[in-house]
Amino acid sequence: MPHTVESVIVAIDGPSGTGKSSTSKAVAAKLGLRYLDTGAQYRAITWWMITNDVDVEDAQAVATAAAKPVIVSGTDPAAPTITVDGLDAAAPIRTQEVTSRVSAVSAVPEVRALITDLQRTIAAQADGGIVVEGRDIGTTVLPDAHLKIFLTASPEARAARRSGELKGVDVHATKEALIKRDAADSSRKTSPLAKADDAVEVDTTDLTLDQVIECVVTLVEERRATVSIAKRAAAQ
Repeated sequence: MPHTVESVIVAIDGPSGTGKSSTSKAVAAKLGLRYLDTGAQYRAITWWMITNDVDVEDAQAVATAAAKPVIVSGTDPAAPTITVDGLDAAAPIRTQEVTSRVSAVSAVPEVRALITDLQRTIAAQADGGIVVEGRDIGTTVLPDAHLKIFLTASPEARAARRSGELKGVDVHATKEALIKRDAADSSRKTSPLAKADDAVEVDTTDLTLDQVIECVVTLVEERRATVSIAKRAAAQ
């Protein structure tokens, strides 16, 4: 991994279909940072609940089982990995069954507490810095991140992108599912989807992926330079 000018922690939040994952991975790769997809961790614990016959609609049952699975996230942006109890979970966590149930599992406070602790540990151990993407990174997980970015896009644009990723999926149905997911994530009592007060908002509706990446890279480089200057000044 390339040597970074200054270690920097970047939080990228936003709803599904705004380009979070593609942008975050590309920015991390370009700047020699590590990368963490926190949504994959919630999908992983949801998949574990489903495969172990835990009723995901029963919050108490989910809370009781939350500490059982061992989730390990690889942070190489070129090849991010995720395992559950040693099993590669990259493919099974992306099924429609997991997608339809992840909000219910994610809303359980015990689940969020465990995953948040895991995320903070990974960020703290990231040599040279890290890009962490999710829904509550800037507000809850890493409130002291050097840079917070909130990606947005119109529901129509998000649905079109998500339908393009999932071949054969109806755009209208995808849009309705995204709106439903937004409502669930934004209204949950524990760590709801929200823009941090000090986050930079980037509307990706009319931007290409390359344009979004370029914009975020510029923001990170500017902040990293500021962090470097501040550290030098403090050392004098």
